[in-house]
Amino acid sequence: MAPHLGDWRGRYRGAAIAVVRPASTAEVAAVVRACAEAGVPMVPQGGNTSLCGAATPGPDALSVVISLSRLKRVRAIDAANNTITAEAGCVLQTLQEAAAQAGRLFPLSLAAEGSCQIGGNLSTNAGGVQVLRYGNARELTLGLEVVLASGEVWDGLRGLRKDNTGYDLKHLFIGAEGTLGIITAAVLKLFPLPRATATAWLAIASPAVAVRLLGDLQASFGSLLTACELISDLALGLVRKHLPGSSPTLSPSSWHLLIEVSGGDDAQAGQQALEAFLAEALENGTVNDAVLAQSNEQARRLWALRENIGEAQKIEGLSIKHDVSVPISRIAEFVERADRQLAQAFPDIRIVTFGHIGDGNLHYNQSKAEAGDNAAFIAAQSAVNRIVHDLVHQLGGSISAEHGIGQLKREELLRYKSPVEIEMMRAIKRTFDPQGLMNPGKLL
Repeated sequence: MAPHLGDWRGRYRGAAIAVVRPASTAEVAAVVRACAEAGVPMVPQGGNTSLCGAATPGPDALSVVISLSRLKRVRAIDAANNTITAEAGCVLQTLQEAAAQAGRLFPLSLAAEGSCQIGGNLSTNAGGVQVLRYGNARELTLGLEVVLASGEVWDGLRGLRKDNTGYDLKHLFIGAEGTLGIITAAVLKLFPLPRATATAWLAIASPAVAVRLLGDLQASFGSLLTACELISDLALGLVRKHLPGSSPTLSPSSWHLLIEVSGGDDAQAGQQALEAFLAEALENGTVNDAVLAQSNEQARRLWALRENIGEAQKIEGLSIKHDVSVPISRIAEFVERADRQLAQAFPDIRIVTFGHIGDGNLHYNQSKAEAGDNAAFIAAQSAVNRIVHDLVHQLGGSISAEHGIGQLKREELLRYKSPVEIEMMRAIKRTFDPQGLMNPGKLL
């Protein structure tokens, strides 16, 4: 049971009556009915890669963990309809590969894709690096199959892009973190597999320059701009320190931008178009230096630098993590003001900033270099949160962009959601889970 009782970050450790591993929707329903009849709380769990403790049971050993890892079939691919139907325990990378074998792209992509499962991705409304072009998990979902708190099964596995027959119930379960029911399967959108991709790593001066470049890239490439990732030099330094390997040889820079353009039939034309864009940006001083990947392997290595930031931070030690979003126009202001306020309150603080600038989502994490100092700093998380989250709220942002609420941000949610919003959410919870047995202690 041990692997199911702790979270990936090592922040939460719980206990449970049992871990059950059903292999079908019918078995999930039977487990839920048994728990409902006995009044036993249930904790749904996918790949257990949650960063907010949403899939970890509480410490009281009163709940049953329901692992979806054996529900891992790709049930169907409809190439003409551009859809794939997969069970909740299907690992995201496996789903991507199944789509590729059918000549299609499933664009949800994130660092944990080799172990996270699509049910968990949907339950947290995961985003990842290609939201800029394709949208997050909610926008990629056409239909769901869900086991309700009563043990009944709702079959909403419809691959329709237009269906105006009342409330769109699937959206209640996406992002609900298993508090309303257990997603067991989904119909997801597929897209044509891009024939051409161009990837580049840029050295830039500031987040303000990054926002300006994003606008220029969108003006030049439109919907072909797939990803635009902002990385601070401190974040890149941790990857180089703990996961050494190939990295771009660039002039020293405080900030970096990783961009990808994909689509069209002519790979050479795509490369040349991006090369011309970068040449102009270098000439006018918007970009300090740049590396344009010359092969798929070089592109993979560039992406590895971005995707390994989380792992490098884990090796470095505990940090206070924030997954926030603000309007793209206010990203530079947020970084400048938050950095300044935190440095004033906590001298010698280290701030690791990276994220999806194309959709306004930053991962904004803090620590101190010395272990003893860091332990005291981690204990001050509530004060750090107040600075960061109050500023995010002031700028019209969100305290959770793609990681969810889980256990980590329950109290924070109460501070930033209006009483009307909280009561509407509680009313939905009471309607779908009147006994309060579905993932208790999470989100609400």
